[in-house]
Amino acid sequence: QVQLVESGGGLVQAGGSLRLSCAPSGSPVRVYALGWFRQAPGKEREFVAAISWSGGPTYYADSVKDRFTISRDIAKNTMDLQMNSLKPEDTAVYNCAAGPSLNRLRLSGDVEYWGKGTLVTVSS
Repeated sequence: QVQLVESGGGLVQAGGSLRLSCAPSGSPVRVYALGWFRQAPGKEREFVAAISWSGGPTYYADSVKDRFTISRDIAKNTMDLQMNSLKPEDTAVYNCAAGPSLNRLRLSGDVEYWGKGTLVTVSS
């Protein structure tokens, strides 16, 4: 079992920045990938970014590429999402996710564990 706890959401003006953090705990058996998904009001959940458990390859949705940066701190056992140049359309609940495969997580939404989510609101 793996528990994922997110932090760092909040309200920010367009053009601003926020940093989300996810702290995995428990026994990460069969967990090789971590990522972020988001769900805006009235829309389906979508993939945002992913990184391997070891902090290796990273992947981004086209909508956030060059604005968001995902990173993994092995020593602290955290995963962060630095979000810059935020837009109103980035407003959503952001969920930390963990799964057995980086490609399946980012391409198919194959997630074994979900965090409860943190709300990000970007005002225009």
